[in-house]
Amino acid sequence: MTKLRVLLLLFLAVSLSCAVTFYTHPLWVADQIIRLNLWRNGVQSRYAQVGPYRIHYFEAAPPTGSPNRPLVLIHGLGSRGEDWAPLISRLAAAGFHVYVPDLLGYGRSPQPDVDYSISLQEKLVVQFLQTLSLNKTDLGGWSMGGWVAAKLTLDHPELVTRLVLYDSAGIYFPATFDATLFTPTDPAALFHLTEMLDPNPHHLPSFIARAAIERLHAHGWIVQRSLQSMTAGRDLLDFRLAQLHTPTLIVWGSKDVLIPLSAAEQMHTLIPNSSLDILDGCGHLAAAQCPNSALKATVDFLTPTTPPAPINQTLPGK
Repeated sequence: MTKLRVLLLLFLAVSLSCAVTFYTHPLWVADQIIRLNLWRNGVQSRYAQVGPYRIHYFEAAPPTGSPNRPLVLIHGLGSRGEDWAPLISRLAAAGFHVYVPDLLGYGRSPQPDVDYSISLQEKLVVQFLQTLSLNKTDLGGWSMGGWVAAKLTLDHPELVTRLVLYDSAGIYFPATFDATLFTPTDPAALFHLTEMLDPNPHHLPSFIARAAIERLHAHGWIVQRSLQSMTAGRDLLDFRLAQLHTPTLIVWGSKDVLIPLSAAEQMHTLIPNSSLDILDGCGHLAAAQCPNSALKATVDFLTPTTPPAPINQTLPGK
């Protein structure tokens, strides 16, 4: 009986400790769960010396005997490699050797005092490819990462086999927000950011909202520098996309409020022989909100030996 009481007390103590940890550091706990699930699915967390920087990245190898086709995925503004978690292991299972770097200033990569421009991040990704001897790869980019990926493909077409742009920035569109959107100072502003990203937003519990605001502000200076560089217009691709002859797939959420569907349609018009897959009912985070549809669109485009014929289609969001 005494042993049972001791075990019960230990269980209660551990449960209380876990509850307190979750309440005081909810995002840290969420990160550990995401990383544990990635590890359980064969996704490895690694570092590479890229120029002067020690860059963090995820890597997932395909099953033995599969084509082992390299695929590099680039995250967006204020994001990190973990945001590709719904797709990494599933793309590896489909035969791709997946690499997901944290861009400079984001995730577990360094945060130097630099301008965080699209050109700087492009240079970093090129050096990352060279460091890992990825001389020819499929390339995917999400939001700001799509801008980086498209610019890299234009500047270094010899490095990219096929390109996938997910709700991508990179061309001019009339913005319905300002730079303060990404550094909310209170729960109402945080909910407004959520509304811009998710067509079905939910109010977060106060302790999670508080932690999210603190995290966004801790890295807010990097986001603001990135935005200042992007809005300056030096790296805009409007007048260059017609020169993008690499086979390109554009994947977009039909309810993307942050970067509207009209931007996707304009990209589709500008990029020769591009395909456009619209994910019905999905928002700006379509690749995470609708991973099944995003996976199907990506695999259907990247898997054939020769690129499929250009197409414009709507897929059910799921």
